[in-house]
Amino acid sequence: MHDLGFVSAILAERAVEEVIEFAAQNNFKCVELMCWPKGKAERRYAGVTHIDADALDAPRVDLLHRLLSEKNVYISGLGYYPNPLDPDAEKAAVYINHLKKVIKAAALLRVPVVNTFIGRDHTKSLDENFDRFKKVWPAIVQFAEDSGVNIGIENCPMFFTMDEWPGGKNMAISPAVWRQMFELIPNKNFGLNYDPSHLVWQQMDYVQPLYDFKERLHHIHLKDAKVYKSKLDQVGIMATPLEYHSPKLPGLGDVHWGKFFAGLTDSGYRGPVCIEVEDRAFEGSVADIEAAILTSRNYLSQFLR
Repeated sequence: MHDLGFVSAILAERAVEEVIEFAAQNNFKCVELMCWPKGKAERRYAGVTHIDADALDAPRVDLLHRLLSEKNVYISGLGYYPNPLDPDAEKAAVYINHLKKVIKAAALLRVPVVNTFIGRDHTKSLDENFDRFKKVWPAIVQFAEDSGVNIGIENCPMFFTMDEWPGGKNMAISPAVWRQMFELIPNKNFGLNYDPSHLVWQQMDYVQPLYDFKERLHHIHLKDAKVYKSKLDQVGIMATPLEYHSPKLPGLGDVHWGKFFAGLTDSGYRGPVCIEVEDRAFEGSVADIEAAILTSRNYLSQFLR
């Protein structure tokens, strides 16, 4: 019913061939491949280039297709998560330009979805950011639609460090925002790369949106989050979120995965579901990272056929 995969960012040091080989050897059906431009990462889990959109030509496409076919693995989506609404116009233009390159790459590779962020000027209100959204995003979504590619917006607020204070750097944080986004841009190829963990630490219902936005579910991330009540009681909800919660492997946090998958199957979603590892407790070594992916697979297998 759902094909289990993982997000390739956690295997940042491996070539794409090695990532695909790891997926095949460990019974994963798919993988979301990162497509950042080559260069220095700006933050954790960013800057990973498993598909170089600047260098993707027909021979490279053919090579990847042969490898994927041989290994019986497919690409669930291409991932690139910048800030297209960055207040620095030059930076925003660079991000948008590369996002379009990733969309082109998805079309060449026949990958159905590009996963990304809406972005945000973290110093401005949501209303002010929607003014920018209306100017920037319709053209991107139309470009993707014309290319036969879906856009999956991850619902991460990107509010974890003080340079992201107070609003975070991705405005697509809640059902209220998603409704407004989809009213302004009704294109059906514009939807969500849904991650329940981000609603957990915001103290929101993470199951109901699966029903309310079932027509907009283009990709799913499987990540957990643990809210430490004793820390929250000390710092309050106005604190930087990592002061009171941590991203965890599925099964080690507060997501009730049985309820989540009940909602996901009820919604009619039948696409890929990809483990996203951001658990610092499993990043001490290569063995820890591999264990994180496989531990997540083993836990989640009870909900998958």
